[in-house]
Amino acid sequence: MRALVTGGAGFVGSNLCWELAARGWDVVALDDFSSGDFENLRGFPGDVVAAGVGDTSYWGPRVRRADAVFHQAAITDTTVMDQRVMMKVNVESFRDLLAWAAKAKVKKVVYASSAGVYGDLSVPMREEMPPKPLNVYGFSKAIMDNVAAQAKGVKAVGLRYFNVFGPREAHKGKAASMIWQLSLQMRAGRRPRIFESGEQFRDFIYVKDVVDANLRAFEKAAPGVYNVCTGRKTDFNGIVTALNAALATSLHPEYFKNPYPFFQNETLGDPAKARKAFGFASQWTVERAVSDYFGSAALRAVGA
Repeated sequence: MRALVTGGAGFVGSNLCWELAARGWDVVALDDFSSGDFENLRGFPGDVVAAGVGDTSYWGPRVRRADAVFHQAAITDTTVMDQRVMMKVNVESFRDLLAWAAKAKVKKVVYASSAGVYGDLSVPMREEMPPKPLNVYGFSKAIMDNVAAQAKGVKAVGLRYFNVFGPREAHKGKAASMIWQLSLQMRAGRRPRIFESGEQFRDFIYVKDVVDANLRAFEKAAPGVYNVCTGRKTDFNGIVTALNAALATSLHPEYFKNPYPFFQNETLGDPAKARKAFGFASQWTVERAVSDYFGSAALRAVGA
C-alpha cells in the first residue's frame, strides 16, 4: 500500500508517517516546510517531497500514485487573521488535492477537519450541529467539509480533531497544545499559569489516538465527517496534576484573569458516530497519555 501524507513534517502528519512506515506502507511525505520541521522526520525511511499541496503540477508526477491520502497540511494557527491566506491555503489547496486524487484513482482521502467548526456551541458537540466557527480558521475547516461532501470521483472522510497533544508538536511554538505550553513552564521550575480558577475544560486527545482514528477511517469509514475525541472532560487543574505526576514536580497553579471575551470555556465531543462507523474509541486517558509523553524515559529519548 502506498500513502501520501500531506503536512508530513508537521505534528499529526509526521506521527502518521512513522506509524504507516512501521506497518510496511510505502509512504511519501509532502510538506512545503513553512511550518513543518525536518527533525520530525529524522531517520524516516520514506520519500519526502518539498512542495505546497496546491502545486499538483509539480508534486503529482513525482508522487505518481497513492492508495490513500492522509491530508494534514493546513494553517493551524488560530491567531492568523489574514482571511485570504487562510482560505487559499486551507480550502483552495484542498480542492486541488481532491481533483488530483480523483484523477489518480485514490481509494480514499482522509483529511483533518477540526472541532473549531463548532465554535461555542453547547456540549457535547455532535456532527449534525450546524457550524458556528468563531474565527477564520474554523470557518476554513467548515468550508473544507462542504467541499469534500461535493467532491466527485473520490471518497473523502473528514476527522474533526478536538484538542490534540503529544510528541512532535514542539516545533509549533505558541500554536502547540496548552499541555505542551504548561510543561515548558513547569520543567523550567515555574508555576503553571492558567485562567482562574482552572475549571475550564477541554476534550484533550492524544496524538496516538488520532493516528489510530486516521487508519481506521481509511479502512472502514464511509464518506462524511466524524468527531475524533475522547468524550471525556479534563479541566486545566487536572492537567497540572497530571504534569506534576509525570514530571515529579509539585507546582501549584498561578491563576490569573482571562482577558479574552471570546474564550471557549468548554469543548467536549460526542464520539458515538466514529465508534459506530469505523470502531474508533480513544484508548488513552489524559493521565496515561501525559505520563507517556513526559515521563523521564520519553523526555530522555527526545533530548528534552
